[in-house]
Amino acid sequence: MSRPGPASRGAHRQRVARAIAVAAVVAALAAVACSDAKRDPTQSSQAPPWSSAEEKVAPRPGMVWIPKGTLLAGTPKDRVPRVPDAELAGDEIALEGFYIDVYPHPNEPGAIPTTNVTRDVARELCERDQKRLCTELEIERACKGADNFAYPYGSEYRFDVCGTGKGGDSLTPNGFHAGCASAFGVHDTHGTVWFWTSSDYARGTEGLAVVKGGNSQHGELVGRCAHVRPQKPETPAPNIGVRCCAGPENSAKVVLDVARGTPLQYRRDDTETAARFEQSIHALTELAEGKSLGAEGEATHPASKETAALPKEFHVERVWLWHPLGNEELYVAGGCAQASYHKQCGAFVGRDVGGSMRLLVFVSSDRWQPTLGEGEEGRVVHVMGGDDYGAFRKPVAWEWGKVTIFGKERKKGRRWVVP
Repeated sequence: MSRPGPASRGAHRQRVARAIAVAAVVAALAAVACSDAKRDPTQSSQAPPWSSAEEKVAPRPGMVWIPKGTLLAGTPKDRVPRVPDAELAGDEIALEGFYIDVYPHPNEPGAIPTTNVTRDVARELCERDQKRLCTELEIERACKGADNFAYPYGSEYRFDVCGTGKGGDSLTPNGFHAGCASAFGVHDTHGTVWFWTSSDYARGTEGLAVVKGGNSQHGELVGRCAHVRPQKPETPAPNIGVRCCAGPENSAKVVLDVARGTPLQYRRDDTETAARFEQSIHALTELAEGKSLGAEGEATHPASKETAALPKEFHVERVWLWHPLGNEELYVAGGCAQASYHKQCGAFVGRDVGGSMRLLVFVSSDRWQPTLGEGEEGRVVHVMGGDDYGAFRKPVAWEWGKVTIFGKERKKGRRWVVP
C-alpha cells in the first residue's frame, strides 16, 4: 500500500480539525439549550419583579400597567419630611392593578401639559379616551414603585432629577427631565403640573379635592410621592392639569381624623413622663446642643458648642406637651445637671414611641432652669434660659417632622433681637 503524500495528509488534518470544531459548537449549543431548559423564566434578571401569569394584561398605547401590590401609604412617623395632618403614617394598603398615562395630558412626549381646567373638565378629558381620573392612592403607588420609595427615583431627595424646588407657574414639556420616572416607568410625576384626582380631601374638611404631583420651592417636601394638596374642585389653576388612569377604580380612600390639641401645655407633676425621659437621657454618651439625637431631630442653626455634664447627672424637673401641628404630639422635658463648677440646664424634645421616649434634640438653657413659651404659631416654642449676660430665649421650630434650634435672642426694649 502506498503512503499518502504531504498534500493528502494536510487535507486529512483539515477535515479532522473542521469536524472537531463543529462538534465543539454543537456541544456548546446543547449546553446552552440544556441550561435554558432548566432555568426558571421568572428568575431572569430581565423579568420585572411583579411578573405573574395572572397579570399578563393587554397593553394600552401610551399607558403603563401598574400591577397589584401593597402600598405603604403616606410617611412613617420616623421619616422626614412628612405632613402628619395630611398623610397616613405608612399604612399598608392593598391595591389592584390599573393603567396610568405615561405623561400628563395630552400624554405625548414634548407636549406642554394641559392646565386651567376644573376637576369636572379633567374628568371629561379622560372619559373621551375611555379613561378616568386616578385616585390619590393610585398616583402614589405609580410614583413609589414596588419598593415604596419616598421619591419616584429613590429614597433620597435629588432636586435635579425632576427639576423640583422651583416656584412659579412655568411649565416644562412632557419628558423634559428624562430621568424623572418611577420604577414602573411613569414619567413626570413631579416637577411639572399638579394633577386632579377623583379623591376628595378627607382630612376633617369638606368641599375640597386632592391634587398630586406639582412643584414648589420646597422641593424636598413637595417632590415626595406621598405629598398632597387640597384644591376647590371648581377652581382651575395655571399649574393644575390632568393625568388619566384606566381599569376598575381602586376603592381604598384616605380618611384622616385630625386631632388638634393645645399648642403648648404644661404637665404639672407628670412624673411618669419625666422618668421615661431620664431613662433615655441616661443612655446617652454625650449631651451636646444641636446634635441630632434621633432620625427626626435636626438642628440646622447650631446655637452653642457647649456640652453639658454627664447625661446620668441630668434630672428632669418640668414636662410640657407640644402639638406643633394636627396629629403631631411631642414632649419637652426641662432640667439640669450639676457640672464641676456650675449647673448645666436645658430641654429635651422627644416623642413617645411604644411607651419609651425617643429623644430628638437637646436645647441648652445654660445656667438657668428652662421654661417654655409659645411662639406666634404652634410650630414654634421658645426655650427661656440665662447666662452671665442675663436672660435669653432660643426659638425651637418644628418643620415637616424636623426640629430646628435657632440662636440666642435677647430682650431689647419690647423686642427680642439676635445680639
